[in-house]
Amino acid sequence: MSVSPALDTAGASPRARPAPTEPPASRPAGRTGHAAAGLAPAGLALALGLWGIRRENSMWRDESTTYQVAHRGLADIWHLLGQADVVHGLYYLFMHGVFALWDGGLVALRLPSVLAMAAAAAGVGLLGQRLAGPRAGLAAGLVFPLFPVVQRYAQEGRSYALVCAVVVWATHLLLSAVSRPRKRTWTGYAAVAALACLLHEFAVLAVLAHGVALHRARVPAGLGWAWGQAAAAAALVPTPLVIVSQQQVALVGWISPPGTSQLLGFGVPALAGVLCARAPVPARGPIALGDLALPLLILPPAVLIAVSYLHPLYVDRYVIYVYVGLALLAGARLERLLRAATAPKTAAAALAVVAVAALLPYSAQLRTPQSRIDDTMAAARAVRELSRPGDGVLFMPARRREPIMSSPGDFRGLEDLALAERPVPSATLHGVELPAPRVRTRMLAAGRIVTVNDPPGRPLDDTPQENTKRGVLKKYFQRCAARDVTGMRIVLYGRPGTC
Repeated sequence: MSVSPALDTAGASPRARPAPTEPPASRPAGRTGHAAAGLAPAGLALALGLWGIRRENSMWRDESTTYQVAHRGLADIWHLLGQADVVHGLYYLFMHGVFALWDGGLVALRLPSVLAMAAAAAGVGLLGQRLAGPRAGLAAGLVFPLFPVVQRYAQEGRSYALVCAVVVWATHLLLSAVSRPRKRTWTGYAAVAALACLLHEFAVLAVLAHGVALHRARVPAGLGWAWGQAAAAAALVPTPLVIVSQQQVALVGWISPPGTSQLLGFGVPALAGVLCARAPVPARGPIALGDLALPLLILPPAVLIAVSYLHPLYVDRYVIYVYVGLALLAGARLERLLRAATAPKTAAAALAVVAVAALLPYSAQLRTPQSRIDDTMAAARAVRELSRPGDGVLFMPARRREPIMSSPGDFRGLEDLALAERPVPSATLHGVELPAPRVRTRMLAAGRIVTVNDPPGRPLDDTPQENTKRGVLKKYFQRCAARDVTGMRIVLYGRPGTC
């Protein structure tokens, strides 16, 4: 049961309560326990993030986009954002700075996400400590980096880990602002929440969850008004981004309405969180753990799923910060279970062994190229192995141009037969292709052509250029060789007698 920020459970002012006394000898241990709630989770998250960070030298298409956009000049990035991917604009600018300082390839691409998830894990541990005590905080912080989805996006060159970390620390500022209301604390909360929204616009749903938490905790009207002002500021700052991103909505046309797997991906963690919350944790401040964690776990994906039946937008990675709520609930529940055990240390060790044994196979699989939907680096290597200088190359469809942007050296000596304007000068992600008649003319002048294709079974793009590519290959060329890589098929075609 939550309590008012003005009264504790006994009805007395928190400031009037005498501070608890404890033997001097116990204080260092208490400080050590408090530090462990943040340091141990951060260390575990960092170790898991660095384990297999190169993912066997693989890179999937979204990471490829980050890599090539972040390597453009600042003016070129700005021009691109007017046409595409403005929702990731701040992240691209951040990664541009990272590569300017250290162009460390795949490690530099993913290391910011590793560090961000370590900061998020530390924040989760400290949140649990504030809401349920040091041992519950430590348990929550250690559970968080073990979630497979957290391990996945800790090693991904995209913005989602950074968004998660910023949401966690915005939540800390919210608790501080409610506990000790000050203008500068509310301003700090608004600024950090706005930063999360600028990194990804769906972070605004975390701000909405914060509002629900305040409502569940029956925060007084004055503090509710302050939160409203801070939340409005956080929502208004990214407004231009939202307007432009709506003009680019066609870029997310690949998202389909939620199916069974998406509903299970939402329902199972939500149910687990509700079950963990059945044993409520006594409030240690103005907001109880359940009042904060449940809205953060359930509200953001529920809103996106509901909207997605009208306009599909739900992808689980857009709101991975919901696992912060699940970790807090699970940590508090684990702490209560271990406290009730006859041998808590033995029970904790046994639980750790079981968790590692259960998660290790999947964790290992997450660090392989096959864990993502495709591998642009493997596709580039396959093109190099099948081709020879002077061959033509086609991308079918045109949006499969990521391999040449990820690893241009593997395409040295090959002619992109359909390309009219490269991505950077055209301020696009994949460049602009020639009209279909020009594509046909250039194909007929080639003796051998290597194609980069979607895997078999994918719907074929029905555009004049794609229809021309398929028609000319079928009529004038024969298949010489093929190579399947993760998420793509590379095929070499030749005129009769040239294979």
